[in-house]
Amino acid sequence: MPIFSVDKNKLSHAKLKEFKTEKELQSLIESNLETVFNCRFVATEFPTGPIHAGRIDTLALSEDNNPVIIEYKKVESSDLINQSLFYLSWLRDHRGDFEIITKKTLGSEIEIDWEDIRVICIAPGYKKYDLHAVQMMGANIELWQYKIYDNNILALDEVFRKQTAIGLASVEGNGKNPKMVEAGKKAALTRATGSYTIEEHINKTTEKIKPLLLEIQSYILAMDESIEEVPKKFYIAYKVAQNFVCIELRQNQLLLFLKINPDEFTLTSNMKDVRNIGHRGTGDLEIIIETMDQMEEAKKYIKLAYDAIGG
Repeated sequence: MPIFSVDKNKLSHAKLKEFKTEKELQSLIESNLETVFNCRFVATEFPTGPIHAGRIDTLALSEDNNPVIIEYKKVESSDLINQSLFYLSWLRDHRGDFEIITKKTLGSEIEIDWEDIRVICIAPGYKKYDLHAVQMMGANIELWQYKIYDNNILALDEVFRKQTAIGLASVEGNGKNPKMVEAGKKAALTRATGSYTIEEHINKTTEKIKPLLLEIQSYILAMDESIEEVPKKFYIAYKVAQNFVCIELRQNQLLLFLKINPDEFTLTSNMKDVRNIGHRGTGDLEIIIETMDQMEEAKKYIKLAYDAIGG
């Protein structure tokens, strides 16, 4: 997709440039981890000891308190994926080292969720053989492609996220809205990848709430094919590079936590500013949904939250 600069109603092509060094790219991402991936910085160039004899470019903690490994390359290189998987294996065997440095950096009260380890690779491009190889692997790995332009615009595009393939016959359907079919496929895929499932959450609620959840689920997943559905222990997260809405299921209501500023809206009786209130999931605005009308009204806030993180 071409990028243009706008100056007094005149467009000009933004020209690609390069980072002078790989460290320049790394420092930029590390300084803006919360903005880009909503992760908290833990360590840079973390040594893996004399046996492994390596250094992990960036260690971080996700918004869901999962460990994060980030590796960078200034040029296309198959070594990037190999190194990332090497460090993933090391981290699985050295949880104590990660917990020590994380608590030292972020505070002793931090609780780390080892349910998942997020691996992020950032490079200007990937070879087709690498894209095929990661599809065959069982690791949770994300491939991000970057472009830097001479007007100081950085573009990041996720080109691959590992998902487990399963049969999709149950969601194909005939004569259905293609977006809804695609949403069903994505839901089926994501349900198969996590330690927790959508069904486990649904089974905790009532028949009154199930239709509301399914309607919200279909709406969110149909917004963009890049949206990922991630069932966690206490909530369901919907994310692109970061969460934009989390849903907690109660017996007779849904709680939506949206990543938007509550100060920008006139809050109704079923909305609450939770920036200073402890809650599960991520997000600053809580919306309680008990009826289909409330669910329809909540859709516009979900779209605003999606737009706020850059879509």
